[in-house]
Amino acid sequence: MARAYRPDDADALWELKRGFELGLGSGTGDGSKAERYQAKLDAEYRRNYLDWVDRCMNEESRAVQVTEREGDVVGYVFVLPETMAHIWDGAVLNEIYVEPAHRGTDVADELMAAAIEVAQSQALPLDRFLLDVDQSNERAQSLYENYGFEHWGEMMARELSPESREAEEAGTHRPGEQSTRNR
Repeated sequence: MARAYRPDDADALWELKRGFELGLGSGTGDGSKAERYQAKLDAEYRRNYLDWVDRCMNEESRAVQVTEREGDVVGYVFVLPETMAHIWDGAVLNEIYVEPAHRGTDVADELMAAAIEVAQSQALPLDRFLLDVDQSNERAQSLYENYGFEHWGEMMARELSPESREAEEAGTHRPGEQSTRNR
């Protein structure tokens, strides 16, 4: 059964978060994406992430929930607090991760049930529960579809590096890019 994250879970949560991020970097992109995800997982990012978890837990006592097996934390789910519902006008499943050794067991089901319960308790602008999943992540998509999630729109992303800002200001873009200056 899932339970609320506690401060003494910080090390275990960080290791799971690393697994989540490294999986995103290597499983959903090319080598440069994996390198960027790996590079960001430094001590400062860890501190900032765990501070953010604490702030979210202060707002919503069940924002981050974990599942244990034999005394070890093996998965977590992170639902953004209600105060952040205006990000997508609904409840937001920010992250869910299960250690590879515990995939295909009931851990993900416990975490999803806990996440849905938190989402249903929130007063939302629109009555929906949203998440972002990479189209190539068939395992995650299957899990979400089993819980009634359907495709709804698609995200786009843009680099914010100094090089991309210089290209924007100069009016030059990589092939396929459009200027957003006059939109």
